[in-house]
Amino acid sequence: MTAPKRTVVVGAGVIGLACADTLRRRGREVVVLDRGEPGAACSSGNAGWITPALSAPIPAPGLTWSSLKWMVSSDSPLYISPAAAPGLARWLWRFWRHCNARDFERGLHAVAKLNMRTTPLFDQLARDGLEFELHRDGLLFVFRDERYMEATRAEFEHHRDYGYAMPAPLGGAELKELEPALNDAARFGYLVGNEYHVRPETLAAGYAKRLVTAGVPVRSGVAVTGFRVTNGRVDGVETTEGGMAADEVLIAAGGWTGEVVAHLGARLPVQAGKGYSITIDGPGAAVRRPLYLGEARIGCSPFVGGLRFAGTMELSGVNTVLDQRRIGGMRRGIARYLDLPLGPEEGVEWVGMRPLTPDGLPMLGRIPGFANAFVATGHAMLGITMAPVTAEVMADIMVDQLDESTLRAFSPGRFRW
Repeated sequence: MTAPKRTVVVGAGVIGLACADTLRRRGREVVVLDRGEPGAACSSGNAGWITPALSAPIPAPGLTWSSLKWMVSSDSPLYISPAAAPGLARWLWRFWRHCNARDFERGLHAVAKLNMRTTPLFDQLARDGLEFELHRDGLLFVFRDERYMEATRAEFEHHRDYGYAMPAPLGGAELKELEPALNDAARFGYLVGNEYHVRPETLAAGYAKRLVTAGVPVRSGVAVTGFRVTNGRVDGVETTEGGMAADEVLIAAGGWTGEVVAHLGARLPVQAGKGYSITIDGPGAAVRRPLYLGEARIGCSPFVGGLRFAGTMELSGVNTVLDQRRIGGMRRGIARYLDLPLGPEEGVEWVGMRPLTPDGLPMLGRIPGFANAFVATGHAMLGITMAPVTAEVMADIMVDQLDESTLRAFSPGRFRW
């Protein structure tokens, strides 16, 4: 009997853990390595939204001029650090080149097509007994300005082919009935009823527990320091705790992916799109359903016994420095929509690095120049949403030899870097 292939997964965020779980179920012998704790990086403090309707890539038409204005405001929804900009210049130039209608629509449709499998896959996880906190309460979009609301609602035209109807506009009284915590300034909006959300820490913990129960080593505090490569094939991984043999590797290291693939002598344009959150625990933090606070671009997720506000996109390089100006901007933004006392010191503040590519699309597939080294990263704000479908896609490629040309939009080789 042939021994199963040994797959080393580098990265124990929700993407790496989901991939490890699916590869295990497809017959691979899996080892998971992480420089920190499983699920402790970007998977731990985000909003936890499962939102196929928000499949649009971040580079969008018109964003170039908007970002130039935002760049000078440290509490804006999108902030590009002037100090970091020179080092990001090449990446930013490529990002801005994708801020056009053609690339935007191509990217949106590529992600939306993959996301047609997302909701059924989460339902299957729940049926299979994965332990995580799942809510099926939809997503309520709220706005202060009617024109901005209508412009955002019009984007659902792109999703008609993927099972979404155009949501009906709602007025202030209807919004207040759906969410009593809204203030009188939140006068316009709409409900997308078929979106889910999870408490992301529980999803990562559920995957990790199932892997460990199945006998998969999930090793914390182990950083990759190099790879052993023979004729374009990786046959070993060097770590801070020694070396190990590998038949193949999958790098799913989030914001650190560029650093890890550099040990292969490869370059992939992954930058950190830093996001922030404030989490309030306790019975006084009740909001009925997830909210998208439109103009402020802030998400609000109610959990069992808690509430989390998450948002902003900061381009300041690969780092986890928490900028209090960003948190302050979020607190002011929240107050514009909600009658919810939120003191200046209330809540647990968090920052995490969302892995972001210049075109805003994930990189899923084989690393150019290597027969058995793969990458799954670049999900930006869709990491939770796309974790199960990413796992299925990577298993299709690695185990079932799926023709990667069918996933050209997500090819790691699409960038000449």
